[in-house]
Amino acid sequence: MTEPESLLEEELLIVRHSGEIPEIAFHSALYYLCEDPAGPRLTLRQKDLFLLRQEVVARYRKLLARDLNPKNRDTRTYRGLKRCIFNWERLGKFYARQELEIEPILRLEIAEALCCFLHQEANEVRAGLRQSCLNCTKEELDTFAREIGVLPERLPKDIRMLFS
Repeated sequence: MTEPESLLEEELLIVRHSGEIPEIAFHSALYYLCEDPAGPRLTLRQKDLFLLRQEVVARYRKLLARDLNPKNRDTRTYRGLKRCIFNWERLGKFYARQELEIEPILRLEIAEALCCFLHQEANEVRAGLRQSCLNCTKEELDTFAREIGVLPERLPKDIRMLFS
């Protein structure tokens, strides 16, 4: 592996394991690799940019999955459905700034995870096993569901109980 390839690999890892806003790590990587006077001053190929963008998406995918996994609801890392919605919006803005379209498979993955999450939440609340953990409004949830392609009939019929 050449030095430029090695430097790119390091930045790819940094972006993939970045915090809550991976596009900041993306832009930091671009600056370091291409513009920083103390950096390597590389000229990235389209393939390299694609890989960096994919790491941003991978990180968002992980963040979204975290907050749509019912097993995480009672952990300290859980941020709730409201954060999931914010992260989806951030991801959408990243795609728009990069002049790309959200991949249909990603939209489908998130839609399926949301449906499973909400059905499990509704079942457990209905059975008296837990209080609802939803930290968003019904309107925010409805907007998110529409955005990712979840039809109202796929949501739990008694979903309103999760908001009271």
